[in-house]
Amino acid sequence: MLRVETSAGIGRIVLNRPEAKNALTPEMRDGIVDAVREFRGDPGVRAVLITSEGDAFCAGMDLSASTMVRASDPDFRARMTSEALRNGVQSFIRELWELDKPTVAAVDGAAVGPGAHLALACDFVLVQPRTRFMWSFAKWGLVADAGGAYLLPRLVGLPKAKALVMLGETITGEDAVAAGLAYQCVENSEQLRSDAEALAARLAAGPTRSMGLSKRLLNASFETDLAHSLELEGHFQALAAGSPDLAEGMKAFREKRDATFDGT
Repeated sequence: MLRVETSAGIGRIVLNRPEAKNALTPEMRDGIVDAVREFRGDPGVRAVLITSEGDAFCAGMDLSASTMVRASDPDFRARMTSEALRNGVQSFIRELWELDKPTVAAVDGAAVGPGAHLALACDFVLVQPRTRFMWSFAKWGLVADAGGAYLLPRLVGLPKAKALVMLGETITGEDAVAAGLAYQCVENSEQLRSDAEALAARLAAGPTRSMGLSKRLLNASFETDLAHSLELEGHFQALAAGSPDLAEGMKAFREKRDATFDGT
């Protein structure tokens, strides 16, 4: 149901449950968390790419109709508590958002609720025209979870985020870039996979450490004031200043050639 692969500096997570629209089981959810943690600790992994098999990216969590019918069951309510969410759908969002390496998601087909947020927690989201970002929380009587209330206002603004969550509006791949949900919309599935691989390879060849620090600085920008952001900027720049990648970048500039970074 989940393939985890590493090659050429790229850690790959492939959602591989096409018969169920790649709806996430607890095992898949935990597998994503484990994979991202493994990538974090592996210096050979310098970028992460999330893709899918079949005609959907991810239909969200696998909540069967029979389970939802039993929503009055105390056991079901217990699974919806804050602790269960923290150890459940929130976990892979947190791991991706806080990963100090660049991440790419290639969203081919429907991405629903937590499945959409799985992609949106990545740094770069690529789509194609048949991509659909959808939210069904209001349909089920659920609160927006998997980090949606955090991610969506930052990406599309508060009024649009409310429309997506409370009205269940859909955003197509063609509209996703203008809406702020995606970096690029390409023509078809083949180009989507090819361009996502190329982008991941480009990121994997970059100065991993400094990009990770820039990512942390950018992600923190909504929760901090200018003074603290500038303080963090100075601290992070000092960390980057002693890196071999900076030395290589400066040497390459002087020699008028492309830098060859090793991610340190």
